[in-house]
Amino acid sequence: MTPLRAGILAAVVTLVADQASKLWLLNGFDLARRGVVKVMPFFDLVLAWNIGISFGWLQNDGQAAQLALMAVKIVAVIALAIWMARSQTRLATVALGLIIGGAIGNGIDRLAYGAVVDFALFHIEIGGDTYNWYVFNVADVAIVAGVAALLYDSFLGVPAAKAP
Repeated sequence: MTPLRAGILAAVVTLVADQASKLWLLNGFDLARRGVVKVMPFFDLVLAWNIGISFGWLQNDGQAAQLALMAVKIVAVIALAIWMARSQTRLATVALGLIIGGAIGNGIDRLAYGAVVDFALFHIEIGGDTYNWYVFNVADVAIVAGVAALLYDSFLGVPAAKAP
């Protein structure tokens, strides 16, 4: 399998896994009705609607703001796809595919719901105080893993094609 095919496969698998998990949690499992679902002592399922960007920054539910975020996301996905097509290493290409699949998955949420569906919450209790991580989803995990793999590849891998 060529690096480009591997990258496209990573994007498609990420997109399908992300959207399937969200559809199941929203419609099959009905997470909205169930509220917080304890899975492990350190992990819960909880429904959160993120109208901002990463980590909930720039929260704005106005239509102009949502359209601007979608426009930026479309330009970013196109630039990443060009980079992926030019990439010479399998790791960088798959990493870019993960990022593209995650970005498209979250973009579909914005179009369908006006916000990104987040549901995974890690937390820890220390001295009676609970510390929560950001609520996230499969697309977010793929994006973070893709960025980490790109960093690894850029520092320790064979030189990849430069970003456009």
